Order: sequence, then C-alpha cells, then structure tokens
Amino acid sequence: MDYFNGLHLNMGNISRLSKAKTRSISAENFQGEKGSGGMATDGFSLSAAQDLGQGWKVSPCIHLEANSVTTLAEIEGPGAIQHIWITTFAKYWRSLILRFYWDDEETPSIEVPFGDFFCNGWTEYCHVNSLPVSANSHSAFNSYWEMPFRKSARVTIENLLDKPVQPMFFQFDYTLTDVPEDVGYLHAQWRRNNPLPYKEVHTILDGVQGMGHYVGTYMAWGSNNRGWWGEGEIKFYMDGDTEFPTICGTGTEDYFGGAWCFGNQDGFYTPFTTPYLGLPQVIKPDGFRQSQQRFGMYRWHIPDPIRFEEDLRVTIQALGWRSGTLHDVPFEEYRYLPLQDDIASTAFWYQAEPHAPFPELPDRDYLEVI
Repeated sequence: MDYFNGLHLNMGNISRLSKAKTRSISAENFQGEKGSGGMATDGFSLSAAQDLGQGWKVSPCIHLEANSVTTLAEIEGPGAIQHIWITTFAKYWRSLILRFYWDDEETPSIEVPFGDFFCNGWTEYCHVNSLPVSANSHSAFNSYWEMPFRKSARVTIENLLDKPVQPMFFQFDYTLTDVPEDVGYLHAQWRRNNPLPYKEVHTILDGVQGMGHYVGTYMAWGSNNRGWWGEGEIKFYMDGDTEFPTICGTGTEDYFGGAWCFGNQDGFYTPFTTPYLGLPQVIKPDGFRQSQQRFGMYRWHIPDPIRFEEDLRVTIQALGWRSGTLHDVPFEEYRYLPLQDDIASTAFWYQAEPHAPFPELPDRDYLEVI
C-alpha cells in the first residue's frame, strides 16, 4: 500500500492512515526520542517531586540564562513541525528572540520576537483564535503553521536581558515523514519603525528572492496622534514590480478584515478574532501614564496566498485625517495626514531555499515596548 505521508492535515483527510512517525520535544524529552519521555531525575521541579521520584513531573520547564542562546529543539529530518505550545511571562516577550533554521542553514529562516510570532506584540496578553495561531488564557501560545524540513530543524531562543528568564514551558510536536519536492519552507521576519519617518511607508518585507507565496501579516500598531490612523494602503510588489505594485489595498482596516475604522455605532473600537483575520487587541489610554492607543491585527492568506516567482516586497502606508473627525465636516474638505506611528510587523511566507539574508535585528532597546 502507498501510505499517506501525514502532511497537510485537515478535516477532509484526517481519517487517512499513515506510517509517518509522531514525536514531541519538551523539557521532559529534550531529544524527542521514542520511549524517553519523563525520565528526568533532575530539573526545575525536583523539589516538588521529591516524595514521588522519577516519572512525576521532575522537569516540566527550563530557565534561560542571561544574555544567552538556548536550543529548544533539534530534529533530524525529513519531517515537519506541526504544533508548538509555549509560554513565559509577558514582560519578557520583546526581550526573547525566536529563530528557526532549516536543513543546517547558517542564517535563520524565522527571526521574530517571542510575542510577535504569536500575535502578542505589546507585552500584554490578548486572546487570539485564528487557524494557524492561537493565544489562550493565560499567555499560552500555540502555532499550527506547518514547518517542513528535509534534512534538519533547529529552533533557538535568545535572551537579550542581563538577567535569567524563568520559567519557560514549551512543547514541539512534529512528524518524521517524506516531504514532497514542491513543498516550501516557512519564513518569518520582523521589522519596526518607531516612529515612522514623515511621509515614508513602513516596509513589512523586502529583499525576498526566489519562488514562494506570502501567507500572513501580524502588526503591532501604536498610534502617536489623536484621531483615526488606518487609512493607509498595503501594497505587494512582486516579480519585477518597480514604482507601482500588482496588488494594492484600499485601507488598513480593510486589509485586516474590518471596515469604517473598526468601529461600531457607539463610536468605540470593536475587537474581533476569526480564523483568517482579526483585530484581537485594542489597548486604550488610561488618562495618566498609559497615554497611547495600541492595536494588534493579523491577516492570514491561507485560502488566498500571494504567489511570487522571483521576488517580493510588501509595504503599508500610515495615514490619518488632517481635518476634523469622521462625519464632522463634508468629505470633500478632508485631507490625509501622513502619520509618524510606532509600527512593528511580522511577515510570514513560504519559499524555496536558499533565502536572502535578513536585515540585522535591532538591539534590545529598539525592540522594547516603551
């Protein structure tokens, strides 16, 4: 029998039998080896398990040394990471950097601050209920992005702080199986402008070379002005586009699946989280020290990937209004206001390797939520 390889799972093929091997890496089985889970005799919870002994939750988590890089998972392929569950305290989320390396490559294909990878870029928890990413109570991050590799996968986390981070709980669920030739590798890249220079656009992604398809955007957007901030258009330049893009959106809230300033009839923002798009986070000023409005938004191109064969660049404008507020004056009297907001983005795409080098990640002070 020619068995199913166990990849690209959905409700339509979940009943198919496969000889793919299921494995899992956690602090209770660092190598993901068969029959080797829960064997620890030392670990974070040794004292708590002192009356119970081996096999009784001795090593459920780890701590990250100050200014260190820790390997969370190292896997020999072929196969695919199918699910990640991971958690630590919110105050650390912009000070930890996740990196994924496929097939023994020297530079990472994924390099993103911890919280932003899971649509929580503001170091304040928000619930996310989407198809590839979910963030659940409280601060439990899950990824269902399929992450294939042919030779190997290595996942590290860097602690940029001068002090240890603990505890860090994690689990990587993966399969060992054949990977078809037409399957690409997941990539993700983080960028920030704080503030965005006047009359410039925020670059979400640039320098991508090769064949692939763009599958998603997460944005942590901080407003530095009063009034509405989301009139700007997202643009996808592909396969030789120069001054003008092939795909041009009509507004920021339009791209993320909302309309009319994400508002309701009472004049308030309306958060939402759906399988493919959402505005899950609206952080309101408190009238004192927490002075700025902040937003978290995602848009997954899963049923509608943006395919490219040679290159890709993605940008978004930051625009508000110079005149009045919505409906205060006739529309013909409105003028756009280029904004200088705090904009951080994470781009997700699949492509064939090798990938072009990423821009150097900023230092911890520029990464910081302030």
